[in-house]
Amino acid sequence: MTIPSPGAPRPGTPDPASSRAAASGPRRPVLIGNASGFYGDRLAAAQQQVEGGELDVLTGDYLAELTMYLLHKARLKDPTAGFATTFLTQLETVLGTCLDRGIKIVANAGGLNPSGLAEQIQALAARLGLHVAAAYVDGDDLVPALPGLVAAGHPLTHLDTGRPWAEAGAAAVTANAYLGAWPLVTALQSGADVVVTGRVTDASLVVGPAAWWHGWSTEDWDALAGAVVAGHVIECGAQATGGNYCFFPEVTDRRYPGFPIAEVAADGSAVITKHPDTGGLVSVGTVTAQLLYEIAGPLYAGPDVVTDFASLRLQQEGPDRVRLSGARGGPPSGQVKVCLNLLGGLRNRMEFVLTGLDVEGKAQLALDGLREAYPHPFEHVLVRTDREDAPTNEQASALLRVSVKGDDPKVVGRAFSGAAVELALASYPGFTLTSQPGDATPYGVYWPALVPADEVEHVVVHADGRREVVPHTPAGPALEAVAVVRPEPEDVATRRVPLGTVLGARSGDKGGNANVGFWARTDEAAPWLQAWLTEERFRVLL
Repeated sequence: MTIPSPGAPRPGTPDPASSRAAASGPRRPVLIGNASGFYGDRLAAAQQQVEGGELDVLTGDYLAELTMYLLHKARLKDPTAGFATTFLTQLETVLGTCLDRGIKIVANAGGLNPSGLAEQIQALAARLGLHVAAAYVDGDDLVPALPGLVAAGHPLTHLDTGRPWAEAGAAAVTANAYLGAWPLVTALQSGADVVVTGRVTDASLVVGPAAWWHGWSTEDWDALAGAVVAGHVIECGAQATGGNYCFFPEVTDRRYPGFPIAEVAADGSAVITKHPDTGGLVSVGTVTAQLLYEIAGPLYAGPDVVTDFASLRLQQEGPDRVRLSGARGGPPSGQVKVCLNLLGGLRNRMEFVLTGLDVEGKAQLALDGLREAYPHPFEHVLVRTDREDAPTNEQASALLRVSVKGDDPKVVGRAFSGAAVELALASYPGFTLTSQPGDATPYGVYWPALVPADEVEHVVVHADGRREVVPHTPAGPALEAVAVVRPEPEDVATRRVPLGTVLGARSGDKGGNANVGFWARTDEAAPWLQAWLTEERFRVLL
């Protein structure tokens, strides 16, 4: 078959790249727009991205660690489920336009069932009277392989706690490897209009299209690293364009933020921007905040490349345009991350409202009564939301939250919540609960681990049903991080101000693992931040 060149339109349609592509030399930057940062994000984003201006690739990120567990619960009710249904809702509004304009669509909305989503895409196209080449990426599901992996000596050690999988105490309900970008490249090279995946790294949704567009090799480390950075910035949608931004007064256009676009050049450098006449802000600050989202040390490991975030340079190039450059990359480690979810058991919670005098005494009275009525362990926390001389009832109230976990629904269910309700006329004055008694609900536990890459198979299933295995990028020498020297604190005059006046912060989470990244607003504050904000001081602040 003839393989279309990167960015080539469908037969009979105008080529949107022809007027901008150079006659020779490197191709122009590829315009990659994000339309989803999580499962439940703004439905209108896809249509706004496609109709709001120029675009070559439309991407969407739907998979958080918790989402995989939620998709498992959906699949228990319906074996044909397990993918992000909102993607189909978005696709219906843009598929025809994307086909006409040659815009490729790449999304990880396949979740636990990428093949099922690909079938639904074909069915949607048929209802719309369209012909679409839909491919999907498979191979990330490791649940069937877990016993063999453990037997072969791979302990699946929890990356945070150091515990081996053998101590998990429950079977995995999901286990998905974070695949890389090259299966996406293969699918696009073969002419796919839409590529959906299960679990891939979030940045792969940008790295794959950029590598396909520019014809990169698996050893173009710096270019690949630059695309990883661009993908990391736009993966969470409006967080890069002013959403959740700690210095929000800087965002003077208070309309819903426009979703981000990465203009990725042939060398991997990128400009982060958004369509004209959309809300929000793209600034060095908003991009810096997103760079710090869900990372640990300066070396950001991935299945295709290791990226040194300490090498990055940011520059405001114009209104709502921030250039990212200087990314250094190196070979991957030969291991891939796995997101496992297991059933943690059952949980239940009741919340007591306490108001008036002696809140702590009233809380103790409720706890004593609950211990007598419910002879099982429980946990509690008293949240002091009350204040003196409160002008409203809400500000006069504190909350006592009591929770239980266990495996027996009879113990964790109505036995617990009913015991709380039974105290209604026999406990503290003003007794109030925020809910009726309820049954226990199951909860999942996230378990991150590593496995050798050669134990995981990249597979592309093309639109014609042909399956193609894509090899992993071989491991190589480890990239050396740029040394960061913590300066000694200077003895200077200081004054007491809120920390947030001089520092910005962005938090993120991977299941039960949360991080927070800080940055200084000025060059003068940066050495002070490095010297002052030690791990010990951060623990005190928390």
